[in-house]
Formats: sequence, C-alpha cells, structure tokens
Amino acid sequence: MTDTAAASSRPSPALNARRSFWLKQLHQWHWISAAVSLAGLLLFAVTGITLNHAAQIPAEPVVVETAARLPAPLVERLAAFPETTTDPVPDAVARWAADALDARIAGRPTETTAHEIYVALPEPGGDGWLTLDRATGEAVRERTTRGWIAWANDLHKGRNTGPVWYWFIDIFAIACVVFAVTGFALTWMHARQRPSTWPLLGLGVLIPVVIALLFIH
Repeated sequence: MTDTAAASSRPSPALNARRSFWLKQLHQWHWISAAVSLAGLLLFAVTGITLNHAAQIPAEPVVVETAARLPAPLVERLAAFPETTTDPVPDAVARWAADALDARIAGRPTETTAHEIYVALPEPGGDGWLTLDRATGEAVRERTTRGWIAWANDLHKGRNTGPVWYWFIDIFAIACVVFAVTGFALTWMHARQRPSTWPLLGLGVLIPVVIALLFIH
C-alpha cells in the first residue's frame, strides 16, 4: 500500500477529535453515574436475592407493646375531637405520643370512633399501631419487627418508606439508566477492537427473553 493510500484510509483529524470528545464525555458520565448508583446497585442486587428466597429465610416477628395514659388536659382535647373522622390527632396529643411512646403520629390519618382513636403505624420490615381510649386516656402502642432482612426487602420495594426514599429510588433509577446507556455507547465505540462484544450483548438480551417466553406462565 502506498503512503497516499495509507493516509487516505486513516480517520481525519476532525473525526479523531470528535471521537475523542465523545469518548471523554461518555467515560465521565459513566463513572459519575456508577459512583452515584453504586451503593443502590449493591443494595438492590442483594435484596433481589433475599426477596427471591424470602420463603427460605426464617424471620421471627418480635412484638413489643407499651402503654401510657394521657394527661387529663389532653383527654379533654380528645373529647372535643369529632366522633367519626380520619383527621390526624391534635398536635399536642401527637407530641405527647412521640415523647411517651416513641410513636410518630403527627399528620397521620386516624380511624376515629366515639370510643377510640386508632392510628396505623406501618414501617419497613414491620408494622404497628396506636390506640387512644377517648374516655380514660389509656394509650397502647404495639410494634412488630421482622429483622433487618425484612427491613432491607421493604426498602427494595419502597414499602412504607416515606417520600424521601421514594425520591431516592427515582434518582437512583435515573443514574442506573445513564450508567447503562453510557456503558452501551462505550461498548459500541470499542466494538471494532473486541469481536465478542455483539455476541455477548445479544446473549444478554436473548437469555431473559427466552426465559420469559418459555418458562414464565
């Protein structure tokens, strides 16, 4: 091959500069998204295994019940509370419950009758409730926990985790999408030097599709 022919087969400086620019951008976004999503990827991968084997993982529920009595002024406040409502309890009652029973009921809906106020207190990896007797002021709080694996599994599902975790899952999912898309783009740009790239990518798509079509009923 002559020098002229060899020169014509090489990419132009402009093409090389464009490729270098995109490689730099993709690498940067790839490692940033990897750093942002690393902890979440580990959590969701591990809890994917624990969820898949939930029936084989023993969990002994632990139930703790505590009781206290509302001060007389707060019992009087409850007497003025509607007989049938789903409104949250008065703020003063909520503050007392947080101090006396470690129960966070502020702003939570209630199931209120003429005799009792019931507040559901679900949480990741457990459950709970609080009842307030409107006549006597007797308060009973019950909390059930099922261990850290159940807690982590509920984080995976976003069950009873609140708005902050809800938004974390969305941001984490976006970071995972960026990580996957930039990884694919980098793979595509390097595929010419790596002949096994497309067969492996094809298998990565084909295997779950075949399993879904043949073995999920």
